Amino acid sequence: MPLRIEAMTGAALEAALEDVARLRIQVFRAWPYLYDGDLAYERDYLQSYRDSAGAVVVGAFDGETLVGASTGAPLADHAEDFAAAFAGSGIDLDEVFYCAESVLLPQYRGQGAGHGFFDAREAHARKHGYAKCAFCGVQRPADHPLRPTDYAPLDPFWRKRGYAPLEGAMAQFTWKDIDQAEETAKPLQFWMRAL
Repeated sequence: MPLRIEAMTGAALEAALEDVARLRIQVFRAWPYLYDGDLAYERDYLQSYRDSAGAVVVGAFDGETLVGASTGAPLADHAEDFAAAFAGSGIDLDEVFYCAESVLLPQYRGQGAGHGFFDAREAHARKHGYAKCAFCGVQRPADHPLRPTDYAPLDPFWRKRGYAPLEGAMAQFTWKDIDQAEETAKPLQFWMRAL
């Protein structure tokens, strides 16, 4: 059976967040995020989607089981995190919808969920009057010791969807890598497209 892609808001969004937290911890342990996560942090982080009237969670379901998820919210709802990255860009944060994470269990990849995630979030953004969509991706050194030899970056997929790196728009986030004892800051590059 093909995966069912469903956009969720309100009570459905809230009901899915615990499963989204578990998926984030599991999927983001892999390259390039190498995230050593925990449920307490995830619950706190995902609170922003409960609090945002414009948020959406797009789920990928195998039957009734959530096997992947993608989140989005108005970029202005994340202004504290991203204002510095957009400083001097001339871009009004109120015009941008932020396509946050996409996580999908490995065995379900290659079945169209990635396009489904972007299609649903972009449709949600258009419905709510946003002119642009943006997301950010972690930047890791090419010689990182945990980089898999067969790693294929998602840049061609993102470009095919109309996204391009936004010059100079870099965010910094801190998390603990799976091979590290302490949290460290990582650079994340913003990508954007007009809707």
